[in-house]
Amino acid sequence: MGDRILVINPNSSASCTAGIAAALAPFAAPGLPRMEVMRLEQGPPAIATWRDWHGVAEPLCRLVEREQALAYVIACASDPGLEAARTATARPVLGMLRCAVAAALARAERFGIVGFLDTSRPRQLRVLQAMGVEARLAGYEALNLPMETLTDPHAPRERLRQAARTLAGRGAEAVVLGCAGLAGHVHAAEDAAGLPVIEPCRAAGAQALLAALSGQGAREA
Repeated sequence: MGDRILVINPNSSASCTAGIAAALAPFAAPGLPRMEVMRLEQGPPAIATWRDWHGVAEPLCRLVEREQALAYVIACASDPGLEAARTATARPVLGMLRCAVAAALARAERFGIVGFLDTSRPRQLRVLQAMGVEARLAGYEALNLPMETLTDPHAPRERLRQAARTLAGRGAEAVVLGCAGLAGHVHAAEDAAGLPVIEPCRAAGAQALLAALSGQGAREA
């Protein structure tokens, strides 16, 4: 097991996985648990439907049972399989969207979400309902771009800027990026909206480090 935090991309996209790893790179430091990122090779190309969302639960459980770590992050911004994965280990298992929303609400009363697809909205609303914070959602803007376009270092930027501006106009006081692999666009979105922008990989990485270094993660190490 060593001293790792296992970050699991539940889709099979290599470019999305690389984007997650790049977003978490700043957390690498002597004395801290290392962030190890892997993809679910048998997963769908993207978590785009309820069938995708439900279908990854059992493979995620088997992976968590097989791969020991101090803590786990489900690296998809609709938190698929989270409840199931928590039954597969006594270690902390964190959902990326829950972490990002919590970070947004630490800085603002109302927040907006920039989503992957229009079809992502009901799954992300389910997370907000589970957290009891749906009423604090100021707006939702879907990028509606293919995964490979979304993870390109340049292609989604203008659409992301537009979405961030729209959410600011709807009264959001912070913006959550509701998809992994967008860390390279945070500053562009902040400049466009004039608001703090929460990148979910880093929000989850920070919470995973806290879990691993204190509480249950530390006691069971």
